[in-house]
Amino acid sequence: MEAAACLQYKAPRVVVSPNRCVMMNRSLNMVIVKRRSSYSVVRCSGGGGGGIGIGDLVGGDLVKLDLGRWLSDVEEHKALAIYSPHEGGYEGRYLNRLRYQGYYFLDLSARGLGDPETTLTKIHPVCPAHVGKQPIARWYFPPEVDYRLSLLPPNAKGLVVWIIEAKVLSKSELQFLALLPTLRPKVRVIAECGNWRKFMWKPLKEVAALTGNEDA
Repeated sequence: MEAAACLQYKAPRVVVSPNRCVMMNRSLNMVIVKRRSSYSVVRCSGGGGGGIGIGDLVGGDLVKLDLGRWLSDVEEHKALAIYSPHEGGYEGRYLNRLRYQGYYFLDLSARGLGDPETTLTKIHPVCPAHVGKQPIARWYFPPEVDYRLSLLPPNAKGLVVWIIEAKVLSKSELQFLALLPTLRPKVRVIAECGNWRKFMWKPLKEVAALTGNEDA
């Protein structure tokens, strides 16, 4: 019936069926088939239990139900390796929660940091760029961590050393950062060691392969 109705020498007709829309034109000798669009619900949570979570209704970037666990893990492990989404911005909420607790921050980039032990805990030399016109000089700077600790106000809870691009550090350098809170009890270390689909973290000692050595 549909084909017979469309093969008449008249204006093009559109035949609608439950799953497709067929337009046939005998004079132009062409058949156009368009499938109807199907609409389905896309669930953003994607959890194994199914259903739509509160993060899908309010906004997953606004609801961070793991902030309490974040604070407890920082106090328990004292050095964490974090993995944030590529688009960025999520780590700022966790940083602000530490700031609300009374922590002060020392932001450093792993690129150009040099030896972490020397830069953070010892007097270290720095050679400024001479650009070929000035004599080569060497300046000495105080330990970054010790200097910042001496400037903390009395009501400060501690100092958080936040290191970005920590994925370029070697395992021995990550091991020192994991042990830094042991050398300086008021210091906490947060190292950005990579990216993941959602914000997650794990103890830095586990990433630096120090857990097995301590158990042994």
